[in-house]
Amino acid sequence: MEVALADTGGAIGAGQAQTAAIRIDGLVKRYGPFVAIDHLSLEIPRGQFFVIVGPSGCGKTTLLRILAGLDKPSEGRIETIAPAAGRPGNSMVFQGDSIFPWMNVWDNAAYGLRMRGAPKAEIAEVVGHYLDRTGLRRFAKSYPHQLSGGMRQRVSIARAFANDPEILLMDEPFSALDAQNKLLLQEELLRIWEEHRKTVVFITHSVDEAVILGDRIMVMTAQPGRIKNFVDVTLPRPRDVLELQRSPVYAELVHTIWSSLRDEVNRAKRQAEGEG
Repeated sequence: MEVALADTGGAIGAGQAQTAAIRIDGLVKRYGPFVAIDHLSLEIPRGQFFVIVGPSGCGKTTLLRILAGLDKPSEGRIETIAPAAGRPGNSMVFQGDSIFPWMNVWDNAAYGLRMRGAPKAEIAEVVGHYLDRTGLRRFAKSYPHQLSGGMRQRVSIARAFANDPEILLMDEPFSALDAQNKLLLQEELLRIWEEHRKTVVFITHSVDEAVILGDRIMVMTAQPGRIKNFVDVTLPRPRDVLELQRSPVYAELVHTIWSSLRDEVNRAKRQAEGEG
């Protein structure tokens, strides 16, 4: 069951920082006899960059799809903060290309705003702003087949932020990119996120990426997916990705998370090989 939490409205201030954006209580997801997620409960404060890591098959994407309304829980309760009038509850950035191939960059970025009937002047201002922030302004009339994979993901990010959702859901958006493009897009995402501090739920297989981006990291167990532990990222913001990687605190956090995750990755591998 999903219900909406009361919305405090406006930007996050000191008194609003701990307002819950998402509450999950006893979430179970089954596909026949297969249990993908097993009695998961958590609360994500408004404005938090929340990252989920876990082995393949632990239910990370299933959880994100349920939060997006693309799937339904078998048991449990989900509450999400009600968006301000005229704004969507969430926007999702997928792992692969999810922009429309028949639309140019501008029209893709403007899609959500147009679908909810935003005024032309607002669309021009907002889309122009996010194309500038993602370095895509001069490619506004280009089509997806004319862009690199990294640039197409920039369009996806611009579209998601331009739509001004209450919650941004991101499913391994940089996993298919080379190391250089991944680094650039991590920096772009951090810069854009700093503007409004939207609530983000971000899935990744990369422990390094989790620490670079996140405020709080949830480590999940191998299937069935449960919460193994949480790790708070105490690194200050704003973050410079290259400088961050030189920090002893960064290295310690990566070590802590990987130490927690390693047993689950090995258990998932044994499950895949039929060893239980």
